[in-house]
Amino acid sequence: METTLRRLVAFGIALLFCSAAGLSGADVKANILKILDLQKAAWNRQDIEGFMAYYWRSERLTYQSGADRIRGWGSLLERYKKSYAAANWGTLDFTDLEVNVLSADSAYVIGRWALDLKDKAKGGVFTIIIRRLPEGWRIVHDHSS
Repeated sequence: METTLRRLVAFGIALLFCSAAGLSGADVKANILKILDLQKAAWNRQDIEGFMAYYWRSERLTYQSGADRIRGWGSLLERYKKSYAAANWGTLDFTDLEVNVLSADSAYVIGRWALDLKDKAKGGVFTIIIRRLPEGWRIVHDHSS
């Protein structure tokens, strides 16, 4: 009897934790893909603030590209503003996206980015780490090349 009661309690606790997480792997993937679509749409209407809305607004945010490492949301925003003025903006696209769910609160995404500028095209690959924070899903690390 005592063993059965222990098993029931353990099962109840496990069920509680699973339901507290609230999202299935498919839900997590869908949420993350939606964020990437919103970022792309913001970029393509030249709304850098909207694009940056899904990055973690923290000094602990990290961004790496080539030999550069940037820390902090404000520093990354300034980099984008400096690098992509209105005359050098371009149209952004993401392809070959693979969302890898690590838990109900974290995932990483690998993919390709392409930026079609007026006089040339740029592109590369990226890996982002994204976490569900109190304010919602946010990119906490971005490595783009």
